[in-house]
Amino acid sequence: MIPFQTKTKKLPGTNYVEVRKNALTLFNQLKKKTKRKPYLRSKYFKKQKIFFDFFWEHLLQKNHKERVRRLKFFSAAIELIANSKNNPTTTENPHKSGELLHRFAGLTKEKELFYVQIKEDKRSGAKYFMSCFPQE
Repeated sequence: MIPFQTKTKKLPGTNYVEVRKNALTLFNQLKKKTKRKPYLRSKYFKKQKIFFDFFWEHLLQKNHKERVRRLKFFSAAIELIANSKNNPTTTENPHKSGELLHRFAGLTKEKELFYVQIKEDKRSGAKYFMSCFPQE
């Protein structure tokens, strides 16, 4: 898997409140572009919509320190989803056979490796941005 080089840096901030504020500012800009559910169009998936339905729910399931760690990569993840044409690693969800999990690799401007996970419903073809996280 070849990582996609982004032009954006990680979100600034040292605690959850600061990082969340910056992430929500970015998310609200995306939200204003549509009257309905916020989405991004992906070059890899031939301009199909990637929805944010599960991202915030999934983030809130993590502990406080992990939320900050993951949320710092939000701006780079948005750029990766929108612009990457690199092939992801695709696996079937082990917990649900009707879903595919696509994992894209990316590099921030500071050359930090991170991953973006997108869930695809096989039946409807709908795609959802699940998570972004740094390399362990």
